[in-house]
Amino acid sequence: MKKLLVILLIISLKTYGQAIEHFEPASWWIGMKNPKLQVLIHGKDISTFSLNVNYPGVKLVKINKTENPNYLFADLLISGNAKPGKVPFNFSKGKIKTEYFLDLKNRKPNSAQREGYSPKDVIYLLTPDRFANGDPKNDNISGYPDALNRAKDYGRHGGDIAGIRKNLDYISEMGFTTIWPMPLEENKMNEASYHGYAITDFYKIDPRYGSNDDYQNMVKESKQKGLKFIRDVVLNHCGLNHWWMTDLPSKDWINNEGKFAPTNHQREVMHDPYAAKTDVDKMTQGWFVTAMPDMNQRNPFMANYLIQNTLWWIEFADLDGLRIDTYPYSDKNFLSVWSKAVMDEYPKLNMVGEEWSTRQAVTAYWQKGQMNRDGYHSYLPSMMDFPLNNALIEGLKENDKDWGKGMLKLYQCLSDDYLYANPNNLVTFFDNHDMNRIYTQLDEDKDLLKMGLAVIFTTRGIPQFFYGTELAMTSPKERNDGLIRADLPGGWEGDKVDVFQNKNLSPLQSEMREFVKKLLNWRKSATAIHNGKLIHFAPEDGIYSYFRFNEKEKYFVVLNKNDKEASLSLERYKGMLPIKPSFEDVLDGGQFQNEVKIPAKSFRILKVK
Repeated sequence: MKKLLVILLIISLKTYGQAIEHFEPASWWIGMKNPKLQVLIHGKDISTFSLNVNYPGVKLVKINKTENPNYLFADLLISGNAKPGKVPFNFSKGKIKTEYFLDLKNRKPNSAQREGYSPKDVIYLLTPDRFANGDPKNDNISGYPDALNRAKDYGRHGGDIAGIRKNLDYISEMGFTTIWPMPLEENKMNEASYHGYAITDFYKIDPRYGSNDDYQNMVKESKQKGLKFIRDVVLNHCGLNHWWMTDLPSKDWINNEGKFAPTNHQREVMHDPYAAKTDVDKMTQGWFVTAMPDMNQRNPFMANYLIQNTLWWIEFADLDGLRIDTYPYSDKNFLSVWSKAVMDEYPKLNMVGEEWSTRQAVTAYWQKGQMNRDGYHSYLPSMMDFPLNNALIEGLKENDKDWGKGMLKLYQCLSDDYLYANPNNLVTFFDNHDMNRIYTQLDEDKDLLKMGLAVIFTTRGIPQFFYGTELAMTSPKERNDGLIRADLPGGWEGDKVDVFQNKNLSPLQSEMREFVKKLLNWRKSATAIHNGKLIHFAPEDGIYSYFRFNEKEKYFVVLNKNDKEASLSLERYKGMLPIKPSFEDVLDGGQFQNEVKIPAKSFRILKVK
């Protein structure tokens, strides 16, 4: 008899233990503008259980079931009178009972009014796995198949949150004000998991980087050092090894019923008045790659899940902004709802979307405030400025003596800013994690590299800088993402070259490091660069020039692409200058009056006195 009771007890405990496998989100906050919360509950036959939630100020409004009996979606209403605590979810089925808790918290003071990044900031984009290894103990984790392999381009190299935290002073002292790491969430993939975009758990930091608490503390420490923090958001796809892929809530949870069908990458169809529906569907419902299933945001439970996950990370980690990966690949109606939901909760937050197009009309479609002819409303404040990136690179590389070439490309690109609702809030950049290193693109021309950075740091917009460019890092001519996102020297024990300690750098590395540091630390207090007007002059004789100015100060930026020194006559600029102008070079302190000399293949940033 005793043996039978023990067997029955074991069976009961096993059933009890299997009842809840996933409960997301596991925590939430009192006082959100939207008082509604939908909790995803996953467990064996969980929909056959009764659910009761009894907690003052929290009401269970509805229990939603799907075609899969292993899922429930519980709709809650959380009043402003609720108190912090553990909200019990009591499940019962006959004699089987189990309890799970939602951790209900108070929000931080003024959480809803947090200030996002702006043109006064400079964003430092880094690949966490390749930045610095601060904790070798987490290099390999049991159950995570993609093991450490620094010899492999697409292998994991061991960079982590501890490495970022260890070097926050370096980032701040260099003059950067905002950090954007590529995704840090769990990527439990068999290979090439280092980049972070194949997420397998949207609520969990990958343990090879650290823990959720480590992430939270990293953001907190960043703020203490005057650094803002951006989360890289993936709305379009998950990783093939995401936990739900073996037990989907419904057939339409993943596009194409969970089977691979490639996207056509034709992003223009999102606003093409003549687009065929089949092309639109293939664009938004096709998968990016076989390892990244395309999530169906037309499913209302999926849409809620992604919105809440975004809000959860902002609130949990006290974030200052977002960058959204592969923005136009998601369902456009969902994107409108998602962006509005986030901005309703955080009206001063900044978010930037990735739309890799060199055409302003394509990029402008997605920015908040744009009056689109098809009536589409976006609430996304910022976009990555790929058109400017392309124009700047071509402008620097091309011969200005050729018709329609050279810096005229940059001038023409900026002249099309009327297409944007808010060009000053675009994120500008010289290179990023998805393209060849800029020094390589410029055929390793140091002078062009400096000139281009001078433009990015002084023209309109919010500059983004890719880690390693301060050392003029290179990549192969043929694109190789694993080598583009190379290890930063000094981030690993035994590195002879150390950018963080400024040790054993080559003359070029030292020169570039100091150049970036000086320029960015000047920029911190240059208010005319942050919020001033921009007046530029059409390129002439290899010279491109512009002014940035506000009521307090004025800067005159001049680029000379010629192979010889240029003596700049000021007659052309008399409408922008006092009768007897004088200037001070903000980098070398040089003084000028009536005439300005610009060295060959160089630039000057002059403060007008």
